[in-house]
Amino acid sequence: MEVVKSVVSFMCNSEFWRMAVLWSFSLIFSYLKLFYESLFSQESKFQPRCSLKDSIFSTALVARPVCIVTGATSGLGAAAAHALSNEGFYVVLVGRSSELLSKAISEIKSRNHDACLKAFEVNLSSFVSILEFKHSLQQWLQDSNMHSSVQLLINNAGILATSRRFTCEGYDDCRMLATNYIGAFCLTKVLLPLLESSPVPCRVVNVTSFTHRNVCILLFSYELHRKVGLMKKSQHLSIVAADPGAVQTNIMREIPSPVSTMAFAAMKLLGVLQSSKTGVSAIVDAALAPPDVSGVYFFGGKGRSLNSSALSYDAKLAKDLWDASCNLFEEEQVAAQRDGNCAVGNDE
Repeated sequence: MEVVKSVVSFMCNSEFWRMAVLWSFSLIFSYLKLFYESLFSQESKFQPRCSLKDSIFSTALVARPVCIVTGATSGLGAAAAHALSNEGFYVVLVGRSSELLSKAISEIKSRNHDACLKAFEVNLSSFVSILEFKHSLQQWLQDSNMHSSVQLLINNAGILATSRRFTCEGYDDCRMLATNYIGAFCLTKVLLPLLESSPVPCRVVNVTSFTHRNVCILLFSYELHRKVGLMKKSQHLSIVAADPGAVQTNIMREIPSPVSTMAFAAMKLLGVLQSSKTGVSAIVDAALAPPDVSGVYFFGGKGRSLNSSALSYDAKLAKDLWDASCNLFEEEQVAAQRDGNCAVGNDE
């Protein structure tokens, strides 16, 4: 009876109909657009994958490039970590649960005995946790006699929250936004010096959705791409977005199971539902695209790319979002520094 009430309550919510109707339409439209452009577009939008054995990706200073994957404990994150370990990256898995991180590493090792892996427990909805991760990462690189830089950052972590909740900093009803966008923004800003100090080309890959419900991520991606283009010291840094399409993961775990089961069944009937192993292709395409590829939206695998939604290219909206995000970032920095000073004062 409780299950029935939960399903009825969820289906009476406007969010359900936005997902069921608008999201389905967006998915179908994206695949139709991909099909149309593959047939009639005069300009090829296929990007080849580069091998790490290529001299552009390796030097005496960076024998094995470092790749950070957030949300790496399951689904696309775990699949990306495995795929990129096979490509020769030293993969840093980032997740909220140490237990799940250990499990993910064991699973990858069972399929790739030579995989180089490191795990860090990080809460991306907490700025303090992000700062702690940066310091721990730098210490690990130093202790491992590795170059103090990062070559690839994949912002994959995301949740689909249906209940009221608070972030660690106390923001009401914002944890989904904090994890899906603000966390990715802050992590990228914090790690930017490590990316810029890379002696070989480096890249940020922002994983987004076919629904563009995370249009913030696309606006952020394109604005960072524009700003990097104006910075001489960052000319070797590229920013791309990757959309895996419809993938069966546990991101809908908070949605009543009968509803999520019907959603997956409908996508399977349409022939667009993929496993994580298949869906990760777009992410790997984005990660291994030639270094000069930037500001591109990968979709559908096989190196293919599309133009994303018109809203995602709104330059004014992107600038406004960037400015607001930077203000929030600076506020969090000040708060973290103040709390740190207080902690030191208490110790004394």
